[in-house]
Amino acid sequence: MIEETAKKVLRLEARAIEELIGRIDQTFTKAIGILQNSKGRVVVTGMGKSGLIGKKIAATMASTGTPAFFLHPAEGVHGDLGMVSRGDVVIIISNSGETEELITILPAFKRLGVPLICLTGHPRSTLAANSDIVIDVGVKEEAGPLGLVPTASTTATLAMGDAMSVALLEQRGFKEADFAYFHPGGTIGKKLLLKVTDVWHQGPAVPRVTEKTTMRDVILEITSKKLGMTTVVNSRGKLSGVITDGDLRRLLERESSPMRKKAADVMTRNPKVIAPTALAAEAVQIMEQHTITTMVVAGNEGL
Repeated sequence: MIEETAKKVLRLEARAIEELIGRIDQTFTKAIGILQNSKGRVVVTGMGKSGLIGKKIAATMASTGTPAFFLHPAEGVHGDLGMVSRGDVVIIISNSGETEELITILPAFKRLGVPLICLTGHPRSTLAANSDIVIDVGVKEEAGPLGLVPTASTTATLAMGDAMSVALLEQRGFKEADFAYFHPGGTIGKKLLLKVTDVWHQGPAVPRVTEKTTMRDVILEITSKKLGMTTVVNSRGKLSGVITDGDLRRLLERESSPMRKKAADVMTRNPKVIAPTALAAEAVQIMEQHTITTMVVAGNEGL
């Protein structure tokens, strides 16, 4: 019984979202145009569960390049309407379209002359009639047994808000670097912002020998720098190859007099390298792909 109830809820909510697809038309496009061309911010407002959905929509927009904030309508009538300015755009969320608190602050929005976009389940309601754009997010039934608890309706509204946010970020040309800028403290932001130059070893910390270096000195260099490898450079200081712990093990297995060899005899030529401007995440991906633990950072001028 419990499992069937849960499955029924998910089916109803999935159906509610799927039915929104057929409502994406020129009205939706006009709404995105208004939001994109706004010189101000996006003000999202709603009461109760609609308000909670509104907070999420505002947060998603703000984090993807569209300045937005949530205005609680009950606080709005007690002074918070001062946060709304000419040039802003207001998104009103109300399933019934008759929410008293929203109707109360409607005249203030009208006086400011801000465009109103209404997400509602009743396109012929008071709020819809007084809005510039009406987006129908109505559902045939809620998921609860009484049909009273906002479930499918809030899910549909949230999904429509996501659709608007993603459409906006694409129209604005929002890129990974922009996302990282707005999320500097998060894992995603750090992944997108961290460059190779933020984590590399440089200068004297980089193990380096020449092609003519003896294997005894190669081993000393690898041991002293503690990276499990050393770079090998030619007479011009350009990278010729690398020698790793693995190369040393293979040398000892096949040679009876390994110490007589020079670095050029043992090194791995054409090693994997990465540019200083590359993302650290890209370096990690390459190292994982090729099962290596270190990688050389090199540009046009060598190491």
